[in-house]
Amino acid sequence: MFLGKYSIALDDKNRFLLPASFRKNLSGGFYIAQGFDHNLWVLTLGAFESIYRKMSSLNLADPLARMLLRMILSTAHEIEADQDGNIIIPTELKEFAKIKQTVLIIGQGDYFEIWETTSWAKQESQLRDAKTNSSRFSSLSVATR
Repeated sequence: MFLGKYSIALDDKNRFLLPASFRKNLSGGFYIAQGFDHNLWVLTLGAFESIYRKMSSLNLADPLARMLLRMILSTAHEIEADQDGNIIIPTELKEFAKIKQTVLIIGQGDYFEIWETTSWAKQESQLRDAKTNSSRFSSLSVATR
């Protein structure tokens, strides 16, 4: 699983070193694509294929289904880490996420997200609002069994 939060500097080639705990889960390649919140998704091959299967079963007559397919598939890049564990963020995705010199890697279990620091600070501020969270998440079923 991809867990935790890591702040990592980009080098001059738009590369960053993956956290050591993430590298083993990404052997064999992975996908990076546009996320929903001006962030990026990094998905294992299996996770990406699972999402693709679900998206490809949507009704293509539905304009929202077509837009979702376009958003994810047109921005997806299959990439591999180099021998040292560095990955390169494609320029178009770096621009979409407004990434400058530092990225935040946010574990999400089966995948992880890449955020620009200011955008993540806004997101984190919302997540730390305990009073609002109680009502915000009340309709979701969160249980251990």
